[in-house]
Amino acid sequence: MTVILNRPLPSLAAPNRRITKSRPSTPPSISCFNPKHSFKRDYTSVMIVPTGIGAAIGGYAGDALPVARTLSSVVDCLITHPNVLNAAMLYWPMPNALYVEGYALDRFAEGSWGLMPVHQNRVGLVLDSGIEEELRVRHLQVADAARASLGLPVVEYVVTDTPLQVEKWIDPKSGQSTGRIKHPDSLLRAVQALLKRSQVNAIAVVGRFSDDDDVQDTDDYRKGMGTDLLAGVEAVISHLVVKEFQIPCAHAPALSPLPLSPSLCPKSAAEELGYTFLPCVLAGLSNAPQYLVKNSESENGCILASDVDSVILPVDAFGGDGVLAFARSKRNKPLIIAVEENETVLDDTPDKVGVEAVCIQMFTHTF
Repeated sequence: MTVILNRPLPSLAAPNRRITKSRPSTPPSISCFNPKHSFKRDYTSVMIVPTGIGAAIGGYAGDALPVARTLSSVVDCLITHPNVLNAAMLYWPMPNALYVEGYALDRFAEGSWGLMPVHQNRVGLVLDSGIEEELRVRHLQVADAARASLGLPVVEYVVTDTPLQVEKWIDPKSGQSTGRIKHPDSLLRAVQALLKRSQVNAIAVVGRFSDDDDVQDTDDYRKGMGTDLLAGVEAVISHLVVKEFQIPCAHAPALSPLPLSPSLCPKSAAEELGYTFLPCVLAGLSNAPQYLVKNSESENGCILASDVDSVILPVDAFGGDGVLAFARSKRNKPLIIAVEENETVLDDTPDKVGVEAVCIQMFTHTF
């Protein structure tokens, strides 16, 4: 608070007035105002729930969103990734949350990239040519709805010249989901075409996933007991695009609707609402921060790893590149918080990987 004493200026005093008292004829008035700039920098927190590891919270269909919403209400800036914020046809806009793809988040953590907040991105849509015509139309209608009802800048779409042929499986050693696409070059050509033709700066990818395999794994997941079989290869797809083009990217799978299940777990229910998981992806990408390779010219206005004050993640998921980079930071090392209630299929605890962390039992103990 700044205090200003307001007195009449000498030049405005009446001529030839005789001053008979030592104190001013007009009592001083006091006005207060808040400084234009705060002297405290923003508190920035990173929330990580790695993809496809069966996390108790964040391993299903946007079920970490309530935690992210609460966390965003007590920090100035929340940095997190699509696995936390995506909920198929549901999403929740948070003005102080940054939607950062996982590969980019790792590069950010190690200090190679900075995050540049934006007002809005131009989003391009890549559709796998392996998607059947009816299902393709459904996804194009999502893009139309996003433009007409939400005002999102989805500017153009392109279909890959070759089916991507997405394959998915559970790693028998780690228990996490993973996979590959047989034709990655087809995806990269499609992205390049959008960049050249429409000057997009964010990419949504929809790949066709098979419907007829892994029935037991799918049933377990829908009941809230298994690992998300799709998530691992979804990360592979977005990592490929972000690594090649250094722009925001997220993936939505194209699937035929599943049979009705009366025993559906609420944590998986967001994926049962319709024909597509694309709405949350388009919403997230529309204002995702841009990725800037760190140098002296681009740092102005960017959020850097040294700005991060805390990192929150599952207690047994400390083996990833991002958290290890934060833990080794020599400049403004953040507080690293391990959440014990958020168990996964992994076993990379802070002690086992040599990371100093504060362990808490529940997410609510963070706030």
